[in-house]
Amino acid sequence: MRALTLVADRKLELVDAPPPPAPAAGEVQVRIRTIGLNHIDVWGWRGMAFAKRKLPLVVGAEAAGEISGVGPDVTGFKVGDPVVTYGGLTDGTCKACREGRDNLCENVSGIMGFHVDGFARDLVNMPARLVIPVPTGVSFRDAACAPVAFATVQHMLFDNAKLKPGETILVQAGGSGIGTAAIKMAKAIGATVIATVGDDEKVAKAKALGADHVINYSTERFETIVRKLTGKKGVDVAFEHVGPDTFNGSLLCLKRGGRLVTCGSTSGQSIQLNLFQLYLQQYRIFGSFGASIRNVREGLAKMAAGLTPVIDTEVPLAEFERGLARLESRKVFGKIIVSF
Repeated sequence: MRALTLVADRKLELVDAPPPPAPAAGEVQVRIRTIGLNHIDVWGWRGMAFAKRKLPLVVGAEAAGEISGVGPDVTGFKVGDPVVTYGGLTDGTCKACREGRDNLCENVSGIMGFHVDGFARDLVNMPARLVIPVPTGVSFRDAACAPVAFATVQHMLFDNAKLKPGETILVQAGGSGIGTAAIKMAKAIGATVIATVGDDEKVAKAKALGADHVINYSTERFETIVRKLTGKKGVDVAFEHVGPDTFNGSLLCLKRGGRLVTCGSTSGQSIQLNLFQLYLQQYRIFGSFGASIRNVREGLAKMAAGLTPVIDTEVPLAEFERGLARLESRKVFGKIIVSF
């Protein structure tokens, strides 16, 4: 079978690899059809691994496919069923996992495609408990955005920030994969959305998604405009994933008692924080990493109901690196999908 492997920093090779054995007890075999690209793929490609890993490494952290084999004692799946895969190798038995907080697993053994072999291969065996059925009517292309992008936004907005109808949210980098999803999910519940983007072309696209106000942060100070748009009160929620370039500005955009939720740091990993501002304004800051399996199911349900992801580009497996380069360039608007 084909497998796309990282052999050195910024060097990928598409190789012939032996197929996996028949699925063991408790496992299913998945034929991968599509992969969604995320910044974690870019980080791994650059060599930014936060734990020891062994190269060559099969890449790909988010995928959709169909069941091609079912192991003994596995129920609920049959050959041909469309599914998505949960890429965090959790133990399934710790307190967090038992409570459905899979992304807080106490004994996670790695993230597929980053620490251990991922999904950029024709076939992969997975524990059945880490495989989620795709509802009828959801394409492989859209489903590939569920395990990371849609689920991450679902967890950020509704588990952590607890966004409510009628509230106002600032979505930073609204043209990204998770930024576009955040705009659509927030509008779907009746929130007012203020989004930032990096160029005028993206301004028009974000407005077409439903954003009420869109700010080109490369030519305007978003903090000043947000304060004006909210009558100097500020927003209820700031959706952050950029990092130092926008983090403190996002805090300035919050109303008293406002909530900031962040899942990323694409512009760097460290900031200086004004503690006086933090406690005087009674801000609440939520760190949000990944999502639970429940969040993946919730994201798929939204897709089935018509809230579909924004797709920027679709590339074949052999052009995976072109997709990574486009994502790294920040010229993307929506998700980049790799097809098999």
